Amino acid sequence: MTWAVVRPVATVGVLLLVYYRLPMDQPEDGFTVLRLVAALLLVGLVFWWQVRLIGRTEHPGWQGVQALALVIPLFLLVFAQACFLLARHQPGSFTVPLSRTDALYFVVTVFATVGFGDIAPVSAPARVLVTLQMVLDLLVLGVALKVILAAVRRRSG
Repeated sequence: MTWAVVRPVATVGVLLLVYYRLPMDQPEDGFTVLRLVAALLLVGLVFWWQVRLIGRTEHPGWQGVQALALVIPLFLLVFAQACFLLARHQPGSFTVPLSRTDALYFVVTVFATVGFGDIAPVSAPARVLVTLQMVLDLLVLGVALKVILAAVRRRSG
């Protein structure tokens, strides 16, 4: 039981560590959109893999928690990285310059539908990116939760 609690927390911690340590100082090379699509596909593959694990484990409820602790932060960190890079390569894309923490904060406020208004997209690419995130947020909240809960219920009997 202890490992079932520690593992999701450790997963989020490792993902945050990777996000903050990942080198993001490369110059704009025209492949940013391609990398975003690839990263989102990776999140989709991780999600699919986690759902399969739920079907094979003895503890589907805990595996469902682990799946959410991996997929949702990974999804948010992909968008945080995209916002950070956009703000870095196209200054003025947001109402304020974004640090990694600012980008993560902004993405989480969009995901949580809080929207304090202190950071907002200004440029067309930033608005497209944030709109994409909002649409995918709805899918993650709706579809991902439903699929994971259904897998847990199926496995639990």
